[in-house]
Amino acid sequence: MTLSTDTTLAAGSWVLDSAHSSVGFTVRHLGIAKVRGRFTKFDTTFVVDESGAAEIGAVVALDSFDTGNEQRDAHVRNADFLDVERRPTMTFRATEPVRIAPNFVVTGDVSIGTATAPIALEVEWGGVQEFSATGDRHAGFSAVGRIKRSDFGVGPQVAGMLSDTVQVELEIQLIEPR
Repeated sequence: MTLSTDTTLAAGSWVLDSAHSSVGFTVRHLGIAKVRGRFTKFDTTFVVDESGAAEIGAVVALDSFDTGNEQRDAHVRNADFLDVERRPTMTFRATEPVRIAPNFVVTGDVSIGTATAPIALEVEWGGVQEFSATGDRHAGFSAVGRIKRSDFGVGPQVAGMLSDTVQVELEIQLIEPR
């Protein structure tokens, strides 16, 4: 098995390998420490056209919010923060087709409920590798971006309690179309 760093991807719909992908986040608490968490339910849309450009999107189930602290997680899911009863998902859509490169930026829009805000994801291309257990070829990406809670009405804006900026951290593996 040899890792390919070629950035040309096969045309078609690439499928998320959810067992080897993650959607994480980091937010500062009291300005002194970072709280890390993840969303455990999400899916992607990644369709490469014949020219090699990819249409990219994602949907994250907000009720899958997980920081490892059940009491805090339940509080963040309620109307004080995410309000998952009224706003069950967060979506992302790239604003234009993307060309893969060793390092690139994907610009797009994040929506929670009726609120939408822009995001720029700094992406590191991991390459393509055959997964010997299945024979499928996987492509890998790491991405980091930042959103503001206030853009979506998520949580109280109490100075010093929680940072308004939330860092989003993605590790994504996609399976090549057959």
